[in-house]
Amino acid sequence: MTDIASDAPLSKARNSPLGSILKRHWAVAFAFIYLAILALWVAFPARFASFDPLAVSVASKLKPPSVEHLFGTDHLGRDLLARVIYGTQNSLMSTLIAVIIGLVIGSTVGLVSGFSPTRIDAAIMRVVDILLAIPNLLLSLAIVTALGFGLVPVAIAVGLGSVGSFARIMRSEVIRVKELPFVESAHLLGASPVSVAIRHVLPHSWGPVVALSAIEFGAAVLSVSALSFLGFGAPPPEIEWGLLVSEGRRFISASWWLIAFPSLFIVLTVIAANSLGRFLENKFGASH
Repeated sequence: MTDIASDAPLSKARNSPLGSILKRHWAVAFAFIYLAILALWVAFPARFASFDPLAVSVASKLKPPSVEHLFGTDHLGRDLLARVIYGTQNSLMSTLIAVIIGLVIGSTVGLVSGFSPTRIDAAIMRVVDILLAIPNLLLSLAIVTALGFGLVPVAIAVGLGSVGSFARIMRSEVIRVKELPFVESAHLLGASPVSVAIRHVLPHSWGPVVALSAIEFGAAVLSVSALSFLGFGAPPPEIEWGLLVSEGRRFISASWWLIAFPSLFIVLTVIAANSLGRFLENKFGASH
């Protein structure tokens, strides 16, 4: 009896939903763990960095990866690991702002379009089609050129570039949900369109939008880093992953680590966000 009782918690842990997900979806487990580490870097960079990311040491310049400097040092002797850790904050905060902008504006446009008469819906969707026809990075580049340089303009530009994707997915969900029996019943009971949208349609439309948000987060990381690489982000001494790659390209022939490590984190973040987004997409798609 004692053995059976002691084995019960272990059996429950093995059969728990989270344990089952992590066992069957190792990519999702990696994504959660990796993104959690990045979140800690954003919140507490000083606890993970052994060096000041701005401290110059001429005697230590361009040192390869070693026990003392795990990612090596740059042309001014600054520890690259510390700079990657501190750069996480600017890179991911810009990305998060961009996703929120795209989510809020795009979802609002999609919601309005889904509830509008046919002609208005068609007109809105033509504008959305035009936005989707333009490559996201090219559209972001045009917007940031008009807004100016810096972290916030880059975030706004990337966010506006993703409005079309959010608008289309939200519209399709609104059209699907508003045809369901309980929504039609709410209309018959005299509920206003605004009340129906907020109380009945939105709560049942958010799943695919959340999945798209995770996927767009990965795309936004790439766009923010690309714009920073091109010089549209915050100027030094601010630190961003794209800026680190841009600074390191001058020394790529002799100091490969200056580009390799910042680029690695950009790629891993995109992969993690996409893995999480695809998992959520499959989960919510299966529930419909």
